[in-house]
Amino acid sequence: MYGLIGRMIATEGRREELMAILKESAGGRMPGCHIYIVARCKEHPDGIWVTEVWDSPESHKASLELTAVQDAIAQARPLIAGFDNRFETEPVGGIGL
Repeated sequence: MYGLIGRMIATEGRREELMAILKESAGGRMPGCHIYIVARCKEHPDGIWVTEVWDSPESHKASLELTAVQDAIAQARPLIAGFDNRFETEPVGGIGL
């Protein structure tokens, strides 16, 4: 399996709007995706943590070509101020997996 944990920073005051786009994009079917969690960052007023678990790095990469994901990226891009943390992991199990 392949995991990603990353924090993005929304433009000031736009976190809730950006999270809504991220959550909506995860509502569709993404082949190979086991977990896609969007969470507010407690340490940064505009921070958003996204936690993902995929069958493989290839499944994640393929998801970026889906029309729904491309549309969400286009909507979200103006609301993203930046990214400041990104971790790749190898999930081995747990609740929800």
